[in-house]
Amino acid sequence: MKTKFSGILTLLLAFVVQVSLAQTTVSGTVTEENGPLPGANVIVKGTATGTQTDFDGNYSIQASPTDVLIFSFVGYTTKEVTVGNQTTINVGLASDNALEEVIVTAQGIKREKKAVGYAVTTIQSEAIGSRPSTDVARVLQGKAPGVNIQQTSGLAGSGTNIIIRGYSSINGSNQPLFVVDGIPFNTATNSDQGFNSGGNSASSRFLDIDPNNIAEISVLKGLSATTLYGQAGRNGVVLITTKSGSTSGSLQKKFEVSVDQSYFVTEIANLPDYQDTYGNGFYQSYSQAFSNWGPNFDSRGTNGVDENGNVPHPYDRAALADVFPEFQGADYAYRPYDSVEQFFTTGGVTTTSIGVNSSSDKGSYNVSFGRTDEEGFVKTSTYQRINFSAGGSTKLANGLNISSSFNFTRTDRTTPPTAVATGSNPAAGTASLFANVLYTPRSVDLIGLPFQNPVDNSSVYYRAGNDIDNPFWTLNNIQNDERVNRFFTNITASYDISDWFNVSYRVAYDTYSQEQQYGANKGGVQIQGGVLTTSSRINETWDHTLSLNFDKAISDKLNIDGNIGLNPRREVTNLQGVSSNQQFVYGLLTHNNFEESNGFTGFAEQNIIGLYGNVTLGYDNYAYLNLQGRNDWFSSLPQENRAIFYPSASLSLIPTSAFESLKGNDVLNYLKLRVGYGSSAGFPNPYATTIGLGSGTNVFQNQDGGAVNVLTVSNVLGNPDLKPELIQEIEAGIEARLFKNRLSLDVSVYDKVSNDLIIQNRLLDPATGYTVTSDNIGEITNKGIEVGFGIKAIRGEEEGDFNWDINGQWSVNENIVEDNGGEDGSITVFAGFTNLGNAAISGQAFGVIVGSSITRDANNNLVVGSDGNYLVDNNLSVIGDPNADWRSTVINEFSYKGFSLQAQLEYQHGGDMYSTTAAALLARGLTEDTNFDRTQTYILPGVTQDGAPNNIQIAATDVGFVNSGFFIDEQAIYDATSIRLREVSLGYSFPEKLLERTPLGSLRVNFIGQNLWFKAINFPDGLNFDPDVSSTGVGNGQGFDYLTGPTSKRFGFSLNATF
Repeated sequence: MKTKFSGILTLLLAFVVQVSLAQTTVSGTVTEENGPLPGANVIVKGTATGTQTDFDGNYSIQASPTDVLIFSFVGYTTKEVTVGNQTTINVGLASDNALEEVIVTAQGIKREKKAVGYAVTTIQSEAIGSRPSTDVARVLQGKAPGVNIQQTSGLAGSGTNIIIRGYSSINGSNQPLFVVDGIPFNTATNSDQGFNSGGNSASSRFLDIDPNNIAEISVLKGLSATTLYGQAGRNGVVLITTKSGSTSGSLQKKFEVSVDQSYFVTEIANLPDYQDTYGNGFYQSYSQAFSNWGPNFDSRGTNGVDENGNVPHPYDRAALADVFPEFQGADYAYRPYDSVEQFFTTGGVTTTSIGVNSSSDKGSYNVSFGRTDEEGFVKTSTYQRINFSAGGSTKLANGLNISSSFNFTRTDRTTPPTAVATGSNPAAGTASLFANVLYTPRSVDLIGLPFQNPVDNSSVYYRAGNDIDNPFWTLNNIQNDERVNRFFTNITASYDISDWFNVSYRVAYDTYSQEQQYGANKGGVQIQGGVLTTSSRINETWDHTLSLNFDKAISDKLNIDGNIGLNPRREVTNLQGVSSNQQFVYGLLTHNNFEESNGFTGFAEQNIIGLYGNVTLGYDNYAYLNLQGRNDWFSSLPQENRAIFYPSASLSLIPTSAFESLKGNDVLNYLKLRVGYGSSAGFPNPYATTIGLGSGTNVFQNQDGGAVNVLTVSNVLGNPDLKPELIQEIEAGIEARLFKNRLSLDVSVYDKVSNDLIIQNRLLDPATGYTVTSDNIGEITNKGIEVGFGIKAIRGEEEGDFNWDINGQWSVNENIVEDNGGEDGSITVFAGFTNLGNAAISGQAFGVIVGSSITRDANNNLVVGSDGNYLVDNNLSVIGDPNADWRSTVINEFSYKGFSLQAQLEYQHGGDMYSTTAAALLARGLTEDTNFDRTQTYILPGVTQDGAPNNIQIAATDVGFVNSGFFIDEQAIYDATSIRLREVSLGYSFPEKLLERTPLGSLRVNFIGQNLWFKAINFPDGLNFDPDVSSTGVGNGQGFDYLTGPTSKRFGFSLNATF
């Protein structure tokens, strides 16, 4: 009996102890190197018991002392901890970049990075949001190898040029496709003005994207990566996932509110170092000229300066006697004035973003609002953007998954006129603010002189002939205005037919209206009667995608996944505009206040149907073969040429997973080898194959004397035999991580060939009745290397210890025109002016600069004329190559106990630039580079026309004014090698302990500066010139500066908080 009782008691005690142990509560926090890790899995090993961490990384779970807890999260190493007698277990998970990293690829397909056989660069939201730049494209500068991003100027909202792996088309677009939340996003740069009359500063529709609402950006560079987008992806693809479109519910978080507030000061990046020794005039004599080769400021009683150091007042002239009687006979102090320095103002950028989001196993949602207000470095350079977005996803009871995002953007922008200029004024009939302000003579008080005639409101300035617009008059009377309202949305429905097969359908819609106005009051020197041009442009895109998707394990080691999709797309553009001139009443910019008005219209529509397929075979998680193909049918070509098929294939092999000898290696932790082939095409603009009637009219008289209006016949001959441009590319690469993941490398090499290039304006014999046509000609090749690297230079052992990370990139691209379709030596100028522009010449780099040059003899000696100045050769020849030899970026980041310091340094080696800024300032003797002894004479190096060494002396004025690029294009060419501090930031994340008694979940403050320092090594020192400009605007032109606007620098702070 005692034995039975003892046995029962023993069992009872064991049961009580077991129950007691099972009810132990274990809690703690899971963190990673940057803070709490929400959504991490905590599982009791060998059971189904588990939980996830909340937004602050906290968890709580029931476990016994003998249990083992498994802590895991995708992209981090897994940890196992025995509970023992612990009730609090805090765990830090280390990042494992090689562990199932998932990236977004073409058509929004998510794949493990190890399985893709092409280069993909991913940029996270931390490197995008809360930055001084309001343009998402510029935020990407220096962050992706092989991606060249060039701003047109530093004006608020000015355009941005993006080129990935070089230029592949002469006249066609070379800009990448932007896809936002699965929506093909129109990023066109629209203007009613040509680049030479001010269109160079037009905004790109990147501006409609709020950088603070971006969750992630993936850049697909090679054709093997972009095949599924067809011809739209031929120049690369930038995939943007917004926070509203990021609807995954896998990371559960409670209701969260995020607030981002920032303010940044905007200033002109740099001004020249002006000399204050000499003033207005020529040959050391004072005159009211546009140059600074006049007498020394110490002159008294000589060279036009009286004994008191005065000269006649600039407005002391008969034409202004009744208007400004106070200046008649008045003296004017001949001294240096800081006119240019005071002309520019200090602006600012204020951004407010608010987001609300939540996610669970039942669904997720995100709502955000943002507002950006920017004032530039001149008062008529402004930009405002208002964004609203909402998105969500859910799974219905019937198993149907629904996700959607909605976005609305409104932008308002003003800019001053920025017509190109090569001399004292821009091209006739146009206006430019910067063309006349930067080379203001040092002895002219631009700030103190009246700029407007009080009687007729016309411009007045220091020139005796009043033949230059006063910059202040331009600033107050001429400007561009733009308003854009944009709406884009998508809805996706998917249904799992089985555990390995599903079907999905997505419909996307993107539309925007763009209202533009260019207005100039009468009274200007260049636009005497005034002008008003207004236009309304509506762009609309429908995009549908029906996709059958599968992912099936054939065996333990072999897996197959892929999809088949149908992708119809419709694009419509409608333009209506009116241009008026000869203003009646000054100051009223309405069309009924002008004498003459003419309308203009434009309409384009095209339909594209794409059918694509994609399949990947994976073997044992280390070998992957991907095959893709797409067939497009285009409405813009005749039936016999409108269909084209683009195949692609890629292979990825991971030796460190395939071979036992490489597994667990402390030196080589991860190695992937990849190779891929891809193809695409470039289709012509709509209606290039047909002959159309222009929308303008010609007026004739009939036999009764009545007027008859008839449509004008186009001078463009349609080409029904026009074919698409064909582009093919081979790419290979290596991805590696070494020394316990302390060093990472990503290297790509590629060879891209473009054939059947479409030339839009091939000249015809006028006897045909037409002047130009489109035709297929020639070949362009791009060969390059891209290197990305990361170094964890210093890693502390504990959280908060000092860390030092180095990330960078290096890239080189050789872009050659193998055949321009013409005779040997023929020159095809496709950008700029016919006598000075970018050209396609067989055997030369794409876009070489052609223009006039210095005459040379048979021995290549510079030839000097009888006046001692160089002789010009006006025959077009290659005078520069705007393509950089190579580019690199290094980003250093230091962190310690919540503090972080980051600096992004960029370097461009080579690449020539034609600079009117340099020519104008040097020729006018304005910068310190020209502050030499002007009383001496000089001899230019070279030979005379008879071959003898030059010994002809010329005045200092001629050295500068005649030989600085004004008259011979070659002399205005400079090597644009440059180094710059693109961005520097200092941030601090407040520790959780300080926030425990507040409603704040996190709080971070950042101090950020952009473009704070740069150096164009081979430009004259006194210019302080920044070559990061493009006066030909967004397009295929490059390497030109025509005084269309300087760059800017920005610095300030941002505050980021969550609740």
